[in-house]
Amino acid sequence: MLKIPLTSAGAESRERTFSKLKLIKTYLRSTMSQQRLTGLATIRIEKELSEQLNYEDIINDFASKKARKIKEL
Repeated sequence: MLKIPLTSAGAESRERTFSKLKLIKTYLRSTMSQQRLTGLATIRIEKELSEQLNYEDIINDFASKKARKIKEL
């Protein structure tokens, strides 16, 4: 019987994973709108202020607005 050493198979799997991750990150960077890029830059620049934000409330508020919009359609 032929056997593949676990270390070899694991390394190949990790390489494929990192390769896919690199493709996804490249896609996300290339499709990022100017508005999103500006927003991310603002969050980074205003780091101290952004650390005080309650992201759970922001996400819930956003989700509730989207849910209302879907119901109206």
